[in-house]
Amino acid sequence: MTCTDASVPVDGSNLILKAAEAFRAASGWRGMSRFHLDKMTPVGAGLGGGSSNAAWVLRALNDEAGAAGHSSDEARLAELAAAVGSDCALFLAGAPVVMRGRGERVERLPAGAVRRLSGRRLLIFKPNVSVSTAWAYRQLAAHAPGSYLPAADAEARLAAWIDGAAGAEDLLFNNMEPPAFKKYVALPVLLQQLREQFGVAAAMSGSGSACFALLRQGTGGAADAEVVRGMEALIRDAWGRDAFVTEAGIL
Repeated sequence: MTCTDASVPVDGSNLILKAAEAFRAASGWRGMSRFHLDKMTPVGAGLGGGSSNAAWVLRALNDEAGAAGHSSDEARLAELAAAVGSDCALFLAGAPVVMRGRGERVERLPAGAVRRLSGRRLLIFKPNVSVSTAWAYRQLAAHAPGSYLPAADAEARLAAWIDGAAGAEDLLFNNMEPPAFKKYVALPVLLQQLREQFGVAAAMSGSGSACFALLRQGTGGAADAEVVRGMEALIRDAWGRDAFVTEAGIL
């Protein structure tokens, strides 16, 4: 394995090679593969970069092994993905899903709910600092163990949203924000500025340090492009010119 980012390990600790080894062990396929990672998702961002890489490897190897009669079905691939990493199974779906358990129980959203999300644009941004996922969970366990929504409340909130007509803004909740915000005060300060100046819903992604803002649904064109430029200018003014900023969309 090789990678464009020298800080990314290319040994057996990388989820790409862990996924490849898991597939070989489970399928009996003994073909050889060379992996090159063009690292574009920042490290320590809470965006699932490593997990999505692992899911892609499982898909690619499954396609490659199919010709030799060693392919696995979707259920088996999902089991392998969950064994490699808690949120790897999410990226096999290629669509908006609900994750339960530790991330291994994945359920696709109903078509109506997907239509309400499809096409929504987001601005994703990250300062030049990373948050260790392991550190974030340790802080959560030590200082905010009761911050999770009770399961019944979370399920009721989700069911009401699926049956209703509200946008993604009504679902935003991340109980991993307090530990990160306590240490990295620049995160909540900027999010609040974006909400006040641009009227957007914004939150931290996963364990951080990346954040995102749901761009308002408008008529598009130059006016919306100007808003995005204004948001990017505010982000770089707050976090520096080397802040990671990119626009993305929900499929």
